[in-house]
Amino acid sequence: MRGTLLNTATVTVGATVGWAASTHIPEDYKSFVLSGLGLVTLGLGVKLFLQSKNVMIVAASIALGGIIGMAMGIQHGIEAVPEWAKSSLGGEGRFVEAIVTPSVLFCIGPTTLLGCIQDGIERKIELLALKSTMDMFAAMFLAASLGWGVILSAIVVLVFQGALTMLARPLRPLANDPEMLAEVSGTGGAMMLAIGFGLLEIKSLPTANYLPAIFLAPLFVWIGRHLAVRKLQKESLSVESN
Repeated sequence: MRGTLLNTATVTVGATVGWAASTHIPEDYKSFVLSGLGLVTLGLGVKLFLQSKNVMIVAASIALGGIIGMAMGIQHGIEAVPEWAKSSLGGEGRFVEAIVTPSVLFCIGPTTLLGCIQDGIERKIELLALKSTMDMFAAMFLAASLGWGVILSAIVVLVFQGALTMLARPLRPLANDPEMLAEVSGTGGAMMLAIGFGLLEIKSLPTANYLPAIFLAPLFVWIGRHLAVRKLQKESLSVESN
């Protein structure tokens, strides 16, 4: 859990520094910084999306994952806590977005998965240490633009990455499978594109509803392999019978 604790701390520190500095930053500059972060998020999303070897798997994962997420009310459930905090703690402006956006941004992507598995099994935190550094600066810029609600996203990082670390052994085969990891990366990239669109205020999407897609992508890879093996077996039996 050392890597997750470090990541939680860096997000907290980065967000706190960004929020403290926000009072000295003109609104035009905040908007400009947020747009820049949106562009970087889009670029990272494209990079991850292009790692996919089978776009149909990404498309199916996003479509079905979005339906499952909507039926489960994931976005609504995640937003319920920020809404409560906003009314109870006096959050203003884009308070809900300040919690939800960084929470999803910090928790998706192959670095999160691989880093947590490495931390849980090998007790090494190199990947999460690198991620922690990047998340700290992202949290700083987000908090400067969206407000102190970004600090609360550290709680989501702690819970989500802590759970992945505890599930490290069952998830290890996924981390050692390049094909599955490629589709997870591609699916995560599509979700990052959605986050980027939101930061640029092009279109606000319920990104959290797509979270089940991350788990569907490797499942579809496994199903595809299983069907391919069965097809080869049938063809082999057909040839032998002839």
